[in-house]
Amino acid sequence: MQCFVVLAGHRHFGRAAEALHTTQPSLSRQIRRLEQQLGARLLDRSTRGTRLSEAGEVFLPPGRRAAAVGGPGHGPRPRRRADP
Repeated sequence: MQCFVVLAGHRHFGRAAEALHTTQPSLSRQIRRLEQQLGARLLDRSTRGTRLSEAGEVFLPPGRRAAAVGGPGHGPRPRRRADP
């Protein structure tokens, strides 16, 4: 999810990959996998650059919220209180 949000902000796979500390091919695979899971193309890719598709425009706001909150396995785990 975060990879899509960062890519949407940069509109460029190379710059987004750099910001995410990953490689462009890895980022491309992650985006392709997300698109397959959602059953929708999120980005329009061309030689002139990358832009959000109509589905990407719709998906971006909830994607930002999900990336900010994180999902299972993202971010630090809450501390457990010690038993008295």
